[in-house]
Amino acid sequence: MSESICRWGILGAADIARKNWQAIRNASNGTLTAVASRDLERCRRFVAQCQSCVPFSPPPRACGSYEELLSLDGVDAVYLPLPTVVRKPWAIRAAEAGKHVLVEKPLGLRRADCEPAIAAAAAAGTTAGCAYYRRLYPAFRHTQEFLASGQLGRLVLGRLVCYSWWAPAADDPKRWRVVRAEGGGGPLADVASHMLDVLVGLAGMPTKVQAYCAALVHGWDVEDTATVALEMPDGAQISGAFAWSCGAWRHEFELVGSQARVSWQPFDSGKVIITAGRDIRELDLPPAANVHLPLVEDFVEAVRTGRSPACPLAEAARTNALLDAVYAAASTGVEVCL
Repeated sequence: MSESICRWGILGAADIARKNWQAIRNASNGTLTAVASRDLERCRRFVAQCQSCVPFSPPPRACGSYEELLSLDGVDAVYLPLPTVVRKPWAIRAAEAGKHVLVEKPLGLRRADCEPAIAAAAAAGTTAGCAYYRRLYPAFRHTQEFLASGQLGRLVLGRLVCYSWWAPAADDPKRWRVVRAEGGGGPLADVASHMLDVLVGLAGMPTKVQAYCAALVHGWDVEDTATVALEMPDGAQISGAFAWSCGAWRHEFELVGSQARVSWQPFDSGKVIITAGRDIRELDLPPAANVHLPLVEDFVEAVRTGRSPACPLAEAARTNALLDAVYAAASTGVEVCL
């Protein structure tokens, strides 16, 4: 890696890789050197399509295997947007090849999957992060500062809500997200993981978990509807409702304290509403147009300076531990202590 420019490779040529491509193209501190797919012709088509929209000069190399990309000397870091079920082995392989690695979320199917990837990066001395990009939202940073200032008071309640209708067809490329054998996990693993990560990043890990999960509408082997009740270390109570079974849409995050309330409504809009008594303040703090762009730039800066990225793998593993507890509580009907 040069002093300021990181040479990226992308493992995978699926839809989300296009967002990664665009983020790297627009980043001030990176360039794209190679893209890999198990199907070389598909990879070439992917590169050609992306080049027609957001070209690199020279064009990235199309690799017919992940191993080929990891063997390239001209790649400093890899973005790994592969399905969850294969993230762990390729994160390990990337670290062993001496590459810095940015992994899509969640890091693994369960907490135990995360440990080998964390250990491999530590042994290789490489930077490794997870793509919980909402930690780089202006709304996150402002809320973090608001809590640190003491203006919220003691945290007493929280509310996490994300529900909508989503029913991918059998031939939809994203269908794997609702197939357990392919690493799917329903709305908890997919959308709730982002909200739980934001909660952990702002308020820490819960200590107790109760939950209900069910496939009420779609008949999947993963949940389409879930509710959770969390208790925080100081006793604060957090509720969550997540579903892909609802004909209405809602996406909100709220923390309530003894002195004020802060909410993101909607969660991804950048609108932060702070209420203290009867005083209401609305702040407009929109995220970047490409939400992966700040993530990519932060990661390269972490590589360059030796600091941790916005969400290092060990932090992402905490969200996996929380998801494990939610699923365990739902399957047994017994409160789980963390």
